[in-house]
Amino acid sequence: MPSNDVVIASRFRAALETAVRTGDHNALLELVAPDVEWVTPQRTLRGIDELRNWRIWGSSAEGFDFDFVDRDWVDHGDGRVVCDVHQVYRKRGTAEFAYERERRVELTIRNGKISRYEVRVVG
Repeated sequence: MPSNDVVIASRFRAALETAVRTGDHNALLELVAPDVEWVTPQRTLRGIDELRNWRIWGSSAEGFDFDFVDRDWVDHGDGRVVCDVHQVYRKRGTAEFAYERERRVELTIRNGKISRYEVRVVG
């Protein structure tokens, strides 16, 4: 049976994939702490207000369709869970392959909310 942190992380992953595909990030925002730290290769956002107002929501979805091949979350204890994700991008309208990449997502969960999200390019 998965740990409570893995269950929360799985809900978060589903909400994040919806946000990336549609630009609707409301379900994702319900899962993060008010003082969330959101770390990406491009920038770090601090707090739910910065995350809510981030202009990139849905921008990538305009030209691409996505396939996510998720691996299982690994519970490292103390609220830290990690998952590797293979992303395949296809041109919208033609489904022609555009590119693919590997990402590692690390979450820190405190009091049932995501307090830190970090995504890194791997491989």
